[in-house]
Amino acid sequence: MPSRILIPIVAMLALLASALGTGASASPTDDAFARLASDQFAQIEQGIVELSAIGTPEAAAALEALSETKLFYAPDKSLVIKQAEGRFASPSGAALSETPAGLKQVRINNRVRRALESALGSLTLISPDPAKRKAAAEAVFKARDPLALPLITQALARETDAGVKDTMVRARAAIILASSGAPDLERINAVDVLAEKGDQDVLALFSTVKTSASASVKQAIETAIGAIERRLALLSSVQNALYGLSLGSVLLLAAIGLAITFGVMGIINMAHGEMVMIGAYTTFMVQEVIRARYPALFDWSLLIALPLAFLTAGAVGLVLERSIIRFLYGRPLETLLATWGVSLVLQQAVRSLFGPTNREVGAPAFMSGSVDLFGLTITSGRLWIIVFSLVVFAVLSLVLRATSFGLKMRAVTQNRRMAAAMGIRTPWIDSLTFALGSGIAGIAGVALSQIDNVSPNLGQGYIIDSFMVVVFGGVGNLWGTLVAALTLGVANKFLEPLAGAVLGKIVVLVFIILFIQKRPRGLFALKGRAVEA
Repeated sequence: MPSRILIPIVAMLALLASALGTGASASPTDDAFARLASDQFAQIEQGIVELSAIGTPEAAAALEALSETKLFYAPDKSLVIKQAEGRFASPSGAALSETPAGLKQVRINNRVRRALESALGSLTLISPDPAKRKAAAEAVFKARDPLALPLITQALARETDAGVKDTMVRARAAIILASSGAPDLERINAVDVLAEKGDQDVLALFSTVKTSASASVKQAIETAIGAIERRLALLSSVQNALYGLSLGSVLLLAAIGLAITFGVMGIINMAHGEMVMIGAYTTFMVQEVIRARYPALFDWSLLIALPLAFLTAGAVGLVLERSIIRFLYGRPLETLLATWGVSLVLQQAVRSLFGPTNREVGAPAFMSGSVDLFGLTITSGRLWIIVFSLVVFAVLSLVLRATSFGLKMRAVTQNRRMAAAMGIRTPWIDSLTFALGSGIAGIAGVALSQIDNVSPNLGQGYIIDSFMVVVFGGVGNLWGTLVAALTLGVANKFLEPLAGAVLGKIVVLVFIILFIQKRPRGLFALKGRAVEA
């Protein structure tokens, strides 16, 4: 008789004998423990099955210790669990005053390990915690042990959580499909269940089962594999689009401030990336203070850091414009070299203050974890950055369209001489515009601190992409910056799987160069007499 049938029969007989009071001196738990204290893998596997059926806390503790290679047995066949600092305890949790002599570790092989995974999964299928029940069902799916079928069927009948129930249904279908003794009709139904939300794990299961399945089951599996592969290809495209929007939102945050300064003032600001870096380090400092003095406010740390990062980076930008850039208007090459030198100075200053290593910036609770969208798992942080970038864009557009400062800034952009003739103080508009662009870069640093390393070189990774976005979208045009950032982000994500990350960027750069040859002013060129002259 096969061992997989013999083991549960023996286990049930042992439990029945104990329940009927056959006079056995040892309890079922002791008998199962004695089987684990053996050199024979078949005995150890049988003991695991018996403990899984017993389901007491002592049984669960022993099985968990075995899975972590911390289960030992003494010469008298008693089990002990190794704890921290070399101490030992019994499966019931009682600490041992002395370490027993002659301890041997309970051994496992692949077959025992599979039985152990199934037993651990079975023990937690009835846990009050939905997360543990779901994890247990996933373990049963991977083990696909026929012995777990009755228990998961019972657990499925009691389950009320929809997500956990779906996982249990899939696990039960996997057991039936993997069981060669199951009727073909049941196996075909299992194929349909697994194909409904199939993934790579299901494809691997289908590939394993298909080789030994009957003709009807094999045909159902092949049909299901085709449907799953088409579904996964569609999900991959959607995933690339979502990740492209996420990358585009990052580029939008990094470039939107540069679009203002470059468009209004014609300044090639190579220190723009360092304004992003200043915003990220401001976030780090805010979190350090909150961790030390106000830990209850940690989830509000980013909201607190946003205005501080804007003011800090804006102040640095204002000082930079009033002290250096104002003397270099109309001299683009000198401005480029000067701001590049300023970027090196700022990087070295940050290295001196905070060191060259990366700094940790934590994520608030609402940005942690992930979200399941249409079968895709997207990190919450990425989704929040997409929303945040669109909010920043909307607020900035409102400022430029509905405020006196925005009206003056647009006037200076379209015709600086006429704006000066109308009484607008163009030097102060330049200063405030540069400060605004730098402040927005600081806000971008707050967002980038959640997805990138906070280091002195943080801004250098975005400065070239930011210029590409601004030039491609149209210098000084916010809508052009939005469209260009999202377009380049999506294009990069679709090119990376085909050409690689580096070659994909090169392809995008070549495309922009060719595009600028045809449309030198970008997608959305500004209108105005001075611009068109």
